[in-house]
Amino acid sequence: FPRHRQLISINKLHTGYNDQELKLRWDWNSLLQDGDMVFTQYSKKYFPEAENYVTYLNEYAMRYKLNIAYDNQVDSISKLENKFKLFCTNQKVYHCKRLIVATGTFKPYVPMIPGIEYAEPYTDMSINPDDFTNQRVCIIGKGNSAFETADNLMETAQLIHLVSPNSIKMAWNTHYVGHLRAVNNNFLDTYQLKLQNAVIDASIKNIQKRDDQFHVTYAYSHAENAEETLTFDRVLLCSGFEFDTSIFEKSACPELTINNRFPAQTSAWESVNIPNLFFAGVLTQVRDYKKYMSAFIHGFRYNAKTLFNLLQQQFHNTPYPRQSCPNDAEALTHTILNRINKTSALWQQPGFLADIIIINPHGVQGKYYCELPVDYAQEHLVSHNNTVLIVTLEFGPSHGPDVFANSRIKRDNTALSHCSSFLHPVVRFYHHGELYATHHVIEDLMAEWHEAEHIIPLKTFLMEQLENPIKIKEKQCDIA
Repeated sequence: FPRHRQLISINKLHTGYNDQELKLRWDWNSLLQDGDMVFTQYSKKYFPEAENYVTYLNEYAMRYKLNIAYDNQVDSISKLENKFKLFCTNQKVYHCKRLIVATGTFKPYVPMIPGIEYAEPYTDMSINPDDFTNQRVCIIGKGNSAFETADNLMETAQLIHLVSPNSIKMAWNTHYVGHLRAVNNNFLDTYQLKLQNAVIDASIKNIQKRDDQFHVTYAYSHAENAEETLTFDRVLLCSGFEFDTSIFEKSACPELTINNRFPAQTSAWESVNIPNLFFAGVLTQVRDYKKYMSAFIHGFRYNAKTLFNLLQQQFHNTPYPRQSCPNDAEALTHTILNRINKTSALWQQPGFLADIIIINPHGVQGKYYCELPVDYAQEHLVSHNNTVLIVTLEFGPSHGPDVFANSRIKRDNTALSHCSSFLHPVVRFYHHGELYATHHVIEDLMAEWHEAEHIIPLKTFLMEQLENPIKIKEKQCDIA
């Protein structure tokens, strides 16, 4: 995957920065490591080929001598007396106290539609456009895989319909890179410019096969569910993917969520019903489903690092990494902004991963934790400490219907910093487990928060809260 072999993850070589941590903000493919083995060495393309990534992963495994058992498929997983037992097809058996599952979501999600068995799944359909010459094609789904498929068929198919109940969400509007990306949206022109194709909001009531054609009945979402039946030569299923539970015996089978498509997880990515069963990779998206970036390499690589540190803390008596930090407002301001100006984790996981500062009321030094999930921090740190700061990078509200014609704040109007639309730092102040105050550092076009309009308001906020916290509500944006 993707079937048409072009990745939509950004591979940006030239950023103007030399710092490797900063460069990871625009490198969506590299895995985290202490060396310099980055994916930008393997392709110069902005949207690289999938084969380049396979080469990168193979050479990464060899360079770091990863302990991988190849050709060793797991057939079943059971759990007895707090131990997991893994049977493999080559007759090997593994035992472990803790198990991390990172199998991704490769099983096609099949909606409950009568006649859906006539649809060709994304995993198996032909990707040769000549096989669709002069054919009428219905594609079920309106995500990136559906549009990638439609784009491939535009030159040969007679007519293409993309169908699902809900309207398209564009990544540039939602800031969620799993929504429709511009690189895949050429097809939209062919609909709006009357070129025989269509993007339809409708439920499919049924698919019937008559002779060599398929009769697909739509119930239109925006036309009072009015029904219409259209005829196609092919029906393609591009409705997404789900977690495959077939390897789990009942004793180890995780509870599912989100239409039974993903394993339900705690804020530490542990199964909610099978203790010591953890998840990594794409499966961690359950905690921020279709909001942040855990479904993608540039998001879950940081989740994996955090999971490692949490497991070290829980099972190996190794405290979660932290540094000492000053308690006074001026030094704390510089500590926060220096960190924000460098971090790639908070940049790539905005609003999901956070830095946590625990203020020591009896000393001059507090504790600074990096890259914890916000919900984990609220459960385990906020409620157990007197004074806590949670630092994130977040997008703000859009002002108006057109994201490209957004009203923006003058850079010296820091009183309206909470109305910043683009990615900007947010500092939340908790006292005795309650949110007392929130400060937004005004957005910056270059995403560099070095100047007085960033420093002075944050310092003032910290001084006020550290000296005399007063419970207030989040400010409401009143920008036109």
